[in-house]
Amino acid sequence: MNDRHGYAGITRRALLAGATAVAAGAVTATTAAAAAPGTAVVFPPPARGVRVAPSGSTAGASARTGEVPALWREFVRSPFTHPQIPYVGRSGAHRGASRLPRRPVVTDIRDHGAVAADGTTDCAPAINRAIAAAGRAGGGTVTIPPGTFRIDGLIHIGHSNVVLRGAGRGRTTLYATRNLTELIGAYGSRYGGDKSSWSWAGGLIWLAPTARWHSLVAAIRAKAWPFEGWTGNSRDAWRTLTTVEPARQGSWTVTVADASALRPGALVLLRLADDAGHTLLEHMSGGGPGPEAYFWDDKTKLTSYVPYEWPVRVAQVRGRRVTLERPLPLDVRPEWDPRLTTHVEELTGSGVEGLTLEAVETPQSPHLLDKGHNGVVLQCAYDCWVDDVTVRHVDNGFGLVAASACTLRRTTVAGRGSHHPYFCREGSHDNLIEDFTVEERTVPAPAGTQLHGINVEGLSSYNVWSRGDMRMGTFDSHRGLPFANVRTDITVDNDGRHGGDASAGPLFGARFTHWNIRVTNGRAGLMKIDGLAPRSATVGVNEVTEFDQIDVPDFTGDLRSRLELYGTTDVVRPRNLYEAQRGL
Repeated sequence: MNDRHGYAGITRRALLAGATAVAAGAVTATTAAAAAPGTAVVFPPPARGVRVAPSGSTAGASARTGEVPALWREFVRSPFTHPQIPYVGRSGAHRGASRLPRRPVVTDIRDHGAVAADGTTDCAPAINRAIAAAGRAGGGTVTIPPGTFRIDGLIHIGHSNVVLRGAGRGRTTLYATRNLTELIGAYGSRYGGDKSSWSWAGGLIWLAPTARWHSLVAAIRAKAWPFEGWTGNSRDAWRTLTTVEPARQGSWTVTVADASALRPGALVLLRLADDAGHTLLEHMSGGGPGPEAYFWDDKTKLTSYVPYEWPVRVAQVRGRRVTLERPLPLDVRPEWDPRLTTHVEELTGSGVEGLTLEAVETPQSPHLLDKGHNGVVLQCAYDCWVDDVTVRHVDNGFGLVAASACTLRRTTVAGRGSHHPYFCREGSHDNLIEDFTVEERTVPAPAGTQLHGINVEGLSSYNVWSRGDMRMGTFDSHRGLPFANVRTDITVDNDGRHGGDASAGPLFGARFTHWNIRVTNGRAGLMKIDGLAPRSATVGVNEVTEFDQIDVPDFTGDLRSRLELYGTTDVVRPRNLYEAQRGL
């Protein structure tokens, strides 16, 4: 492990010392000894009331005050390369910072013609004028006072460093009267059929870089259904900056052929293409006989997601050695033509805070035919955020579409029920969704509708859902081989169903982790994943039983997954895997 990481600043000694503090706080008095690189970590006997669980423990629930699983001890020894648990300690905006930037106030929406509470004035043009003014000023905060403001159009934040801030979600409401089909047009699926892509894309508050957003809208109106990610509608809006020499997953530093086009602080894409034998997809699935025997060629929706594109900032350049702000998510191998590339201009440093977005209440549409009463979506965004926001009566709540290193904090989905309360897709990576709530629906679900939950799909990786209260929904994978994602410290009434076309391939790639999950109704449905997800970890989940949606593993043979403290509730220590990794 390199001991000079620029932004990273992490050494093995520091990791182990940090782990000592985390474990001590989590389990009352347990300590872990810090060791020099290359030496073993010695764990002293646990404190009273704390037990170190053996690997594969299936102990039932009890009054135990806390147990440290063997997996946690292993992770501390090799946090960036653990075979089952991904390192997500840097997920979220500004590498997971607890304090988000505070931009100076530059304007108020009333200065541009917005009027509260009269019920007839469309305030969307005034809000968008205020946002544009802040963008022209180089960034800043646009304030919305207490009250209810009608919007007959969508709100678009397309300039970096612009924050739209209400007085709090209990005080400021944007009341949206129209949907995205009315505002932009019907949006078909690039994979065919009569599906509406508003079922998984677009928001009535839409954060996306201006040029990229206009190109998306133009393509939709032309019925040229686009790719939605970092390299344009046809995935050709990029050029090579340099090729990359082989490196291992978990490395912070790579060697490049030519670093002359790279600068500290710059955002680049790591691009990995697949080869004819689909060894990249096999690697994302953990490798071994199961993924090698899997038939990939007919999984056309999945293969359309490749190349894998991972946005990351450059932390330091020294000769041909380039240090990144996060460790490599995968191996870098010559057969995948690895390179650092450009991308469409990103949206960065922007956010939405302190408001409620309420759509006009209409019945939920039949499955996959949503009209687009959608909430807040971040697209081609990096280091952006949503904080203290509720969406109500929406088809789809909060979306991450080709968004990376973003934070959704203190968000709630409420009202008549939604299709996807949260969706994370089209290669979204390193995001943090914390302190989130999915409320119970206020009206019965109409026939023909579906409820998913916290969704992840489309090669999305290293995303975290932490401290959640899900009063309905499920842990949804829509296939598309998402990998290395974490769900931790969540209470869920598991009454939703996952989705996903067969052409999208496996439900899970490798290194999915479910850690301290409280399933209030005892239904399985992608909660306990040791029998489904390769190289996964299921730790501290209470007993669950199968119901009508029963899945079979996508890969044959030994999945090399791990199960510890199954049948317990809130026993595992540390209780929140993300916070413990941050503590490292």
